[in-house]
Amino acid sequence: HNSPYLPCVWLPSCLLRKIVLICSGTLETHLKSMDLIQYISSLMDISFIHMIMVASVERPPTTPSGSHLVVHTKNFQVVQLLIPQERDAMDVQASLARLSRPEKYSELYCLSINPNANKEEREESWSFLDLQADYRRMGVPNNLWVSTPANSEYRVCDTYPSELFVPKSATPPVIVGSSKFRSRGRLPVLTYFHQDTLAAICRCSQPLSGFSARSQEDEQMLEAIMKSNPGSDYIYVVDTRPKLNAMANRAAGKGYENEDHYANIKLQFIGIENIHVMRNSQQKISDVGELKTPSMGDFLWGLESSGWLKHIKAVLDAGVFIAKAVAEEGISVVVHCSDGWDRTAQACSVASVLLEPYYRTMKGLMLLIERDWVSFGHKFSHRYNHLEGDPKEVSPVIDQFLECVWQLSEQFPCAFEFNERFLVQLHRHVYSCQYGNFLGNSQKERRDMGLRERTHSLWPQLWKDRAQYANPLYRADHTQTQGILRPNTTPYCFK
Repeated sequence: HNSPYLPCVWLPSCLLRKIVLICSGTLETHLKSMDLIQYISSLMDISFIHMIMVASVERPPTTPSGSHLVVHTKNFQVVQLLIPQERDAMDVQASLARLSRPEKYSELYCLSINPNANKEEREESWSFLDLQADYRRMGVPNNLWVSTPANSEYRVCDTYPSELFVPKSATPPVIVGSSKFRSRGRLPVLTYFHQDTLAAICRCSQPLSGFSARSQEDEQMLEAIMKSNPGSDYIYVVDTRPKLNAMANRAAGKGYENEDHYANIKLQFIGIENIHVMRNSQQKISDVGELKTPSMGDFLWGLESSGWLKHIKAVLDAGVFIAKAVAEEGISVVVHCSDGWDRTAQACSVASVLLEPYYRTMKGLMLLIERDWVSFGHKFSHRYNHLEGDPKEVSPVIDQFLECVWQLSEQFPCAFEFNERFLVQLHRHVYSCQYGNFLGNSQKERRDMGLRERTHSLWPQLWKDRAQYANPLYRADHTQTQGILRPNTTPYCFK
């Protein structure tokens, strides 16, 4: 950082075919602008790995040829380094361990650059997507669903967006009372409205019901959601957790809806496991991918024992149930897990992809992630280890959603405007911290950090590069592209 010069060792080109540079995002920007790097890149492949993308660094036992370092990245790359001196290897390992785990947001790349270098471009980048316009596209607000000022300045729930849509018949006391009876104040609110059937998808967190507690306001809120769909006389409440897990939460004063207290609801458990199970599952499947020369039996046994595809199937099954209820039965659905920011986001967003052709386009998927993940308080910085913190908070929640989209694109190759490169880029930027979209754990946190004034948005950059991400099989008028998708979720259909 302190010198404009780079120490270089010139090697015969026959000895060197690839360079991997592990550096900060700021240094990468500087290096890419240098004539030297541009010249070298014309001769061989140069890859940059941001420090923040380093997940772990292992140092196997020293060999006569030197010390090995094995660098694992958050996007599943593995880089092996051979360093002649053991002391140097230990220094590099310690440096990577510290620099890849920043302790405060100001150390992240997107907050270490000058956003006012192009102020107009920065401001324009944040106005690229308009969530309220997407609600209007769905026909909201209308005579059934209205915007409420209840969460202005995040008074009711500090992990929800400031603007919420609720049933027109829900009064302010009902809204506030319902929030008090829901974990973290995350009351049932609208996330998707189906204009043809008038059915809705609402999301929330678990009720604070314990073994016998009840709330008149919360019961009235679910009744209002049911009445906001004139074509049905009940709603589904989808609890995405395994039933045993939900029952265990009752001992802590939480739990699930008692069908004797809530009129006209049908409770459905889905069985998506918690973040700890998913973290362990991803580690197991990553280990399978790093086997040197596995036999087919070793690979299949490792894949099966990881449980990864079983978990992907559970998330897809949740989306399929919700989409079928909304589009085919015309029944509104209230979705929750424990706190309503992990499995709930997965289920609601998968259902939206199945229901709505627009969310199968590039811009539509951006809006869906912005709505169901960013604005509704998915804990990005905790789940994806942006800062040094509790490793038990880390889990591949959005990784699983992106894999669900990929699995759907394999079954319906003509239905998606984008290719898998688009999904890979989205995954990388969830972890990279190059842009401000995925920092923090809620809309309020991002506002308090002033991210719109201090960082740039990812979405216009992806849109600018959209030619790279276009699916050549996509046709807007294709029968696969229109209407609801009905995937086959039997195990043999997963890749």
